[in-house]
Amino acid sequence: MFKIYEARRILTMNPAQPEATHVAVRDGRVLGAGTRDELAGWGDHALDRTFADKILMPGLVEGHSHVSEGAFWKATYCGFFDRMDPDGKVWAGLRTIDAVIGRLAEAEARIADPAVALSGWALDPIYFGDNRIGRAELDRVSTTRPIGIMHASGHILSVNTRALELAGLLRPGVNHPGVPLGTDGLPTGELKGPDAMMPAGRHVGFDREKQAGDEHGLRQFARICVRRGVTTATDLAGLLPDAAIDMMLRVTGEAGFPARIVPFRRNYGLTMADLVARAVELKARSSDRLRLGGVKLFADGSIQGFSARLKWPGYYRGQPNGLWYITPEQLTEAYEQALAAGVLVHTHTNGDEATELAMDCLEQALGRRPARDHRFTLQHCQLGDAAQFRRMKALGMCVNLFPNHHFYWGDQHYESTLGPERAMRMNACASALAAGLPMAMHSDAPVTPLGPLFTAWAAVNRLTASGRVLGAAERIGVADALHAITIGAAYTLKLDGELGSITCGKQADFAVLEDDPTTIPPAALKDVRVWGTVQGGRVFCAADI
Repeated sequence: MFKIYEARRILTMNPAQPEATHVAVRDGRVLGAGTRDELAGWGDHALDRTFADKILMPGLVEGHSHVSEGAFWKATYCGFFDRMDPDGKVWAGLRTIDAVIGRLAEAEARIADPAVALSGWALDPIYFGDNRIGRAELDRVSTTRPIGIMHASGHILSVNTRALELAGLLRPGVNHPGVPLGTDGLPTGELKGPDAMMPAGRHVGFDREKQAGDEHGLRQFARICVRRGVTTATDLAGLLPDAAIDMMLRVTGEAGFPARIVPFRRNYGLTMADLVARAVELKARSSDRLRLGGVKLFADGSIQGFSARLKWPGYYRGQPNGLWYITPEQLTEAYEQALAAGVLVHTHTNGDEATELAMDCLEQALGRRPARDHRFTLQHCQLGDAAQFRRMKALGMCVNLFPNHHFYWGDQHYESTLGPERAMRMNACASALAAGLPMAMHSDAPVTPLGPLFTAWAAVNRLTASGRVLGAAERIGVADALHAITIGAAYTLKLDGELGSITCGKQADFAVLEDDPTTIPPAALKDVRVWGTVQGGRVFCAADI
């Protein structure tokens, strides 16, 4: 006995049968899609009309996110835009530095123990002009309690004087490009890049190893996935200690856990050889809902944080070029080791100079370790141009672009970081597709809220927060956008044989929608209502999560 689901319309992403009215599911997998009469040939079945008035499409695949989207809500939200938490409460965006300090002061007053840190997240100083937020500003909240706010980009941490003291950084003579100094010769409290951030991070609630084992955060993240139609999501910056893996295997293995998580081990604290060896070790522990074995490398930082590496002529208003997070020798070695071991590598490159470095290093590695179908993917790759996309295609690479930036930071890129011309071609989805490059798109949650349909809207419309169309020539159609957040993202994870389309033999993973994304106006794509998901044949209603 199997089950046949009836739907108003099923968008399969299967070119052999693009749409259907029914889908048959057995043992958590798709038997087929078509009409009820066609599917009845499989034998005895039960008809389920739960989705008779809904739209089904493949479960959405978030190819670049972080489980910390769930965990960060333990901290104080300090973002510029309104944002909904996992319980459905909308937190108002903070439009001034005084508003940020005020919310932090309110949170600080609720902490009785003076030794407990105050943590905030999603800070966006670029919206405050030339004003920064460092120890001088955070000391207005407290000089005795350690305070830290993670910036929205995730690449900068602002801390107060007490946090600098605990990290051993409040002293003259600190010589590190990620630790800016004030006129007094002491750190300003802005820490850029992982080397600078992590010594202070552990004192202000941002210890990455502890966060990796945050069970509550993992469960909250899964709730958000259901509300956004996501059935498979990556976690692309984990340290993945054994205790965290044990927890993730236990939690994702529960009958009611609604998502498949794909964690990659980041390049921190290990040699390149040990990093790849660790990935191989972790892959052997994979389960259906916890897919381990990938590696995440970081080449540079954030464009809006001015820590990304840009090619000539650099930043629009003459700010110094950004930070390198890895040397060419390390990057080449990591690629060689991974190619030899068959390990999938995704590399963070925001600036076009970082993208060029990644391609140079992979070309060298492939010369020594030729490999078929490696699918090494550049994540963000926001300033990739047509020539770079053609070269990526020739090297067998994929790209995962970040069109949410058009809305959240497009006006700032136009006016402050890149200037009009480069801002209009950033996240050039149309050029990537024209080059024949396998392409996905992502939210980088919690950098921007998890939501592939919003990401699709951003790529189709390319609107900034002020309503400017940022590069009409790089807009793509709805069909291409939906492909990128389903089968396109699955391809970059080497999971397209299992996910990304409603096809016989694949996982019964569906996004259940109230609205048809192919018939509504493209401007309304971000407003498509999500009823819930089906993951591995198990039904999850967002209203019940």
